[in-house]
Amino acid sequence: MATSRRTLVFSVKMAHPGDTSGLTALIAGGTVAAAEIVAIFGKTEGNGCVNDFTRPYAIESLKTALAPLLGCGREALAERIAMVMSGGTEGGLSPHFLVFAERAAATPARSGKRLAIGRAATRAFLPEELGRLPQIRETAAAVRRAIAAAAISSPDDVHFVQVKCPLLTAERHAEATARGALPATHDTYASMGLSRGASALGVGLALGEVDEAALADDVVCRDLGLWSARASASAGIELMNSEVVVLGNSAAWSGDLVIAHAVMRDAIDLIAAYDALAGIGLAVSRQLTGVQRERLRAVLAKADPASSGRIRGARHVMLDDSDILATRHARAFVGGALAGLMGRTDLFVSGGSEHQGPDGGGPIAVIGVAP
Repeated sequence: MATSRRTLVFSVKMAHPGDTSGLTALIAGGTVAAAEIVAIFGKTEGNGCVNDFTRPYAIESLKTALAPLLGCGREALAERIAMVMSGGTEGGLSPHFLVFAERAAATPARSGKRLAIGRAATRAFLPEELGRLPQIRETAAAVRRAIAAAAISSPDDVHFVQVKCPLLTAERHAEATARGALPATHDTYASMGLSRGASALGVGLALGEVDEAALADDVVCRDLGLWSARASASAGIELMNSEVVVLGNSAAWSGDLVIAHAVMRDAIDLIAAYDALAGIGLAVSRQLTGVQRERLRAVLAKADPASSGRIRGARHVMLDDSDILATRHARAFVGGALAGLMGRTDLFVSGGSEHQGPDGGGPIAVIGVAP
């Protein structure tokens, strides 16, 4: 019988950012082999900002746990497993790891496409390239490589592209200016948005959602009419290149999992969440039941406050709070709305949705067992 690939997805609880016990228990129990793991997405409980060290802490903990099991050096682990940490679990969101594994499987006699995963990485960026065309183009090239690696035949079958991208620090800015280069901003927090925005535009370029002729350095985080319906970008201090993970459906893959996506037009657009669930065969009209939740493997979404300061005409004050960053408000708000529908709180809700969906909205993707 011919063989194919099968994607496995596990949600693993974290007691703290360095807690890998749930993952190692999966491996020790034979549920998944360390060598089968291709990507790990983590929601950590830091502030999600420049100085959120829960992200590199989680990555270092994963290296400590997995490198001995794979018989490789800690730094070599990044060549084998894409580790994407997204900081911020405000409100009731639960810190967790999403573990994606790839397993050889017999190809069943069936029609239909199943969950496929592909990964790629860009080269390391110079500080002055962040938030500009070089980052957009390099990201687009990496997305195309990841699609090819996943054997996804059409961009229409891509449903979610996760990018982990770098940001500026004061030290990185100083290094660039010492060479006579001028980064896009001197504000380290603003650099996160610029890097996410350029990454998202790169995804849109690769998927045909954004016309290359419309792209220029000065459109990043300015022309919000340019966006991708399937991009999710998270910026972090722990790298200077970008990691790209593509999730879609492919006839070359087997197993029982599928993925679907929709676009939330604003922070309370639960119709989009219903549409995404229907795309994997979970047509519901209320909160998922226990049986339905058992079919659901992952929920991935973006969140950001609308720049207008309004949601369906009503004023919000997320952008006016001097104590809590607006992105942190948005993660908690959207996370709560989605948790009420999904009946669970281990949701991968990521803040900062520049060019990731329309202004004030964002993509939502769900992975579950096919009917």
